[in-house]
Amino acid sequence: MTRVLPPGSVIGVLGSGQLGRMFAIAARRMGYRVHTLSPDEDTPTGQVSDVEVRASYEDLDAVRAFASRVHAVTFEFENVPAASIEACAALVPVHPRAEVLHTTQHRLREKTFLSKNGFPCAAFRHVRSLDELAAAAPEIGLPAVLKTAGFGYDGKGQRLLKRAEDLEPAWRSLGSADAVLEQFIDFECELSVVAARDQQGRFGHYPVCLNTHARHILDVTLAPAPVDPRTAERAVEVTRGILEALDVVGVLCVEFFLGRDGKLLVNELAPRPHNSGHYTFDACITSQFEQQLRAVCGLPLGSTEQMRPAAMANLLGDLWAGGEPLWHRAAAFPDVKLHLYGKLEARPGRKMGHLTALAQSVEQARERVLAARASLTDRSAES
Repeated sequence: MTRVLPPGSVIGVLGSGQLGRMFAIAARRMGYRVHTLSPDEDTPTGQVSDVEVRASYEDLDAVRAFASRVHAVTFEFENVPAASIEACAALVPVHPRAEVLHTTQHRLREKTFLSKNGFPCAAFRHVRSLDELAAAAPEIGLPAVLKTAGFGYDGKGQRLLKRAEDLEPAWRSLGSADAVLEQFIDFECELSVVAARDQQGRFGHYPVCLNTHARHILDVTLAPAPVDPRTAERAVEVTRGILEALDVVGVLCVEFFLGRDGKLLVNELAPRPHNSGHYTFDACITSQFEQQLRAVCGLPLGSTEQMRPAAMANLLGDLWAGGEPLWHRAAAFPDVKLHLYGKLEARPGRKMGHLTALAQSVEQARERVLAARASLTDRSAES
């Protein structure tokens, strides 16, 4: 049974980063109140929420007190302990449900789910010791990728194994007793599909995106992806199947490798709005953040129509190395939107904001967003 939460209701967010911030902006625009809980204060989400609670996710008494003051709970990143979600679910609806988080926050459970349900993914083996790694390597073949089983993102907890001599140092460096050895994929490109499913099981998806990375961190997203329409159709088909198999209510992103043979393989799942969907804030009728709100509140999904081709470029803390970026330079690009997350300290590799460019083609949008980002550190005209 669908439970509709009208504007004025209070939505609790576990987590307090940029995804929660943009969710809170969308929620407040539609008349909802937002509470956020995380171990930090003066956070990106907290700065635009009605209430910011500082508490550990492991403090279940604090989590229960937080849940008792809201009408529904969601989360903005998947490294929230499942026990915290379950504590909230005993008091109020939680979307996506705890079982979705339990599956997707752990690589082995995620890969096992994909494999058992017939979704295409790279071959993998569960390894719990150096001896098991040595036994699995010939089965998977080298090169291969060794990944911690849980709590990894943006390339964290991963080691590329090229030769047999790499096995022992890689195992020691991960410091994990639970890992996944995965087949190395020589892919043509990386794609993603951000999609949503409401409380009545209705499905909506955004255009397939093309993503490029730098230092294992998403750098630029192009939407829609310039790929064969049949590839895009297949990516959406797989995404729909995954949301239905997991019984997702909310937003989930499926990341794909597109092999040089034209085949799609699922790389990772993110049960929340995704970095590659940030462009939807500016380019689509309904952003991924409003879509998450609609699903959580029992409202029908909004239109995912994209009004113009778009490109998104991340702004990392490295941009601050030479001083405050020249924001007026980026503002001089009339078709470029600036989003800053309100983080208090810029560090190399830290996501501080992003730029979205709109144009008549994705290639034009890419050129504009890269030019706007380059202008932030071009001090040649300032001297």
